[in-house]
Amino acid sequence: MSNIRSEEIRIEKLSKEHDITGFQSYEKELVKFLKEDALGQHDKKLSVTFLCFLDETNELVGYITLLNDKIDLIGNLRTYFNEKGISHKTLPALKIGKLAVDDRFLRRGIGKLMVAFAYDYADLISKQYAGCRFLTLDAKRNADESKDSIHFYRKLKFNVLKEGKRRAMYLDLLSGKSL
Repeated sequence: MSNIRSEEIRIEKLSKEHDITGFQSYEKELVKFLKEDALGQHDKKLSVTFLCFLDETNELVGYITLLNDKIDLIGNLRTYFNEKGISHKTLPALKIGKLAVDDRFLRRGIGKLMVAFAYDYADLISKQYAGCRFLTLDAKRNADESKDSIHFYRKLKFNVLKEGKRRAMYLDLLSGKSL
């Protein structure tokens, strides 16, 4: 199947009026979060979830959850930013807390479109509301390495910040690598 283009989707902030019951993912905890926790997280002002719909059919094809974050400048990153005249210990970021694509729409470009949405949102924040230098995320490891999300994010020019059960990754908004 062909990739879905940005003009074929719409992104809306999750509300109680949305029907999310048909969303399917092999990542069961991502389905559980969407159905049981996402609205509560929003009500507590912890994160905001956006739904991605296919315009033609109104099908829910994915979602992305965003929250505030920061990057601690240590090691090479601290040296790099000190050389640029930035001597802060931390820098502000927007974090992709969750990203999921419905199983029926995998490998059709939905994930990339949602990351591009997050990039544009972070850029808007930095231009109009508050400082935001990075887009961050924790890339989840998968027992099936072909489903390991780090490969997807590396293609989008994210860098590994820290290794662990989940790999902390970042994209510098000033790197000139818009999605």
